[in-house]
Amino acid sequence: MTLAARLAAVPALTRPDLLAPPVLAALRASADADQVAVAEIDPALADTASFCAHYGVGAEESANCVVVAGRRGQTTTMAACVVLASTRADVNGLVRRHLGARKASFAPMEEAVALTGMEYGGITPIGLPQGWPILVDPAVTTRDVVIGSGVRRSKLVVPGALLGRLPGAVVLDGLGQPTDRPESSSADHAEDGDGVAFGARIHTNRASRVAPD
Repeated sequence: MTLAARLAAVPALTRPDLLAPPVLAALRASADADQVAVAEIDPALADTASFCAHYGVGAEESANCVVVAGRRGQTTTMAACVVLASTRADVNGLVRRHLGARKASFAPMEEAVALTGMEYGGITPIGLPQGWPILVDPAVTTRDVVIGSGVRRSKLVVPGALLGRLPGAVVLDGLGQPTDRPESSSADHAEDGDGVAFGARIHTNRASRVAPD
């Protein structure tokens, strides 16, 4: 049974009530919208660990988005990282170097929500502000994955390869580092100051593939 079938997902544009406004706008403007499905879930179970346990989704089938702020002097660069929930984004190493920043950290919850127009715990790589670099771990692009919909009451099911083709996307080797537990899309990050997010409009532009420096 496919991931979409297991979650009773339906074509995303048939349920606009389950999409954040920026996500809905991005899908309506995309030629790839028919590849994206949405599944209604209990919003209390939106955090990755709870969602995976309740709905029987493996951490390797779920992708997390984190919003990162890279700083050098007075300049701040916002970016998004997409990794499987079975891994953790290498923000202080690989991401910092890729952004050319002296310091990189997860954006606070309030900032991530304000900048994306999405709910905390539901931020997704579809519909985020244009111009943000979108760093995608190669493992995400090899299968269908569950990811946020912009709201906590639903999840998207998308081909991972589509996320690697988003405008501004870079498939970055070594981005996802092993972890001994599923990474949470919000609960764990809220404790240690991380923020979640992601985004850009779905498009068929090819992403660059970059080896870590």
